[in-house]
Amino acid sequence: MIPSNGTGFPLRYNINYFSPHGTGPWAKQKKKSFIDQGKFGNIIESIYEKLEIIQEGLFSPVKGIEVNDMMHASKLGRIVYGVIGCLVLLGLPVNPDSIGIADEVRMQTYTYKRVGDLEIKANVYRADDEKVRPVVVWIHGGALIMGGRNGVNGRVKKMFLDAGYAIVSIDYRLAPETKLPAIIEDVEDAFEWVREKGPELFGIDSSKIAVLGGSAGGYLTLTTGHRVKPRPTVLVAFWGYGDLIGDWYSKPSPHPRHQRSKMPEDQVRKQVSGPAIANSKDRNGNGGAFYQFCRQRGIWPKEVSGWDPHKEAKKYYPYMPVKNVTKQYPATLLIHGTNDTDVPYEQSVMMANQFKKFHIDHELVTIAGGEHGLAGGDPKKIDQAYKKAFQFVHQRMAGK
Repeated sequence: MIPSNGTGFPLRYNINYFSPHGTGPWAKQKKKSFIDQGKFGNIIESIYEKLEIIQEGLFSPVKGIEVNDMMHASKLGRIVYGVIGCLVLLGLPVNPDSIGIADEVRMQTYTYKRVGDLEIKANVYRADDEKVRPVVVWIHGGALIMGGRNGVNGRVKKMFLDAGYAIVSIDYRLAPETKLPAIIEDVEDAFEWVREKGPELFGIDSSKIAVLGGSAGGYLTLTTGHRVKPRPTVLVAFWGYGDLIGDWYSKPSPHPRHQRSKMPEDQVRKQVSGPAIANSKDRNGNGGAFYQFCRQRGIWPKEVSGWDPHKEAKKYYPYMPVKNVTKQYPATLLIHGTNDTDVPYEQSVMMANQFKKFHIDHELVTIAGGEHGLAGGDPKKIDQAYKKAFQFVHQRMAGK
């Protein structure tokens, strides 16, 4: 996200691409000279989104700092602005399309739910016209602890906007301040809002809904396949999971990626001791440090739910897609790297096996050597996987 007050940089609200305060009238992105404030702002926004997408917003290569926190770091912001500013001023070609920016796109932020004083929001991206559009719902990742609606996968955003879809990217309350049942309730309520209010508010055809998400967003995407009624039309889970209590989550992680933060427990718990939030930018503490602590101790399931996964496993079952596949489950595409040390590749294999058992329309796209987010995989294979994701969705949304 664009840095906010206190960083010394222009606010998101000053960029032409966005409406004032993110909640006003439709904001328009016009085809102007590339070096105008709106286009420049969009490039910066896209770069920040891509930085957030790194490892799905879980944490950065900097010890103990999650990507969302880094986005507010003055030093990084100055570097990003400086580099892009130099490119523009030197007249070097910077193609906005190459970083996922679509022309004539409008975005508006809505509040789809209120819990006490907390507003839970969604961003809607669509072509700046009055045509009724098919809809894709994006669910962000972040271990149910981090992230927010601005972290839409750049490739997904570009592919579907270019093809004429509207994209609804939702927030939901985050753990551990909010526990698993309420998080799932938010997701269910978001879909009810999209179906009931979407046609009038932002001109979509809500009779069919595609759902896509990565990492924990992939888990939530798979969860919509059995929790949301009526069920979505088609799902794509990028490096997601259907199991919440396996050893990979309920025992200490041996992987270096989870050993970067060594904050003492009392300090770690202070990071997430505030009120309920629905976007990690609104948390005063460092959710990334808390996530690392959970993985080091093997306590993530208990911290996000309040239940002991070893003694109360059955309490998790209503929220585990791998336990809830039936013949009514939607068509699903799974994309996963074989070397994923954050969410094991076996998680997608488990889901694929359930789909085979119940004869569900599905496919598992495997990226050999791919880490979390597919890093390290063959770029050509990754490109093909994203194209496959679009084709899989588009064919089923069109009823082909």
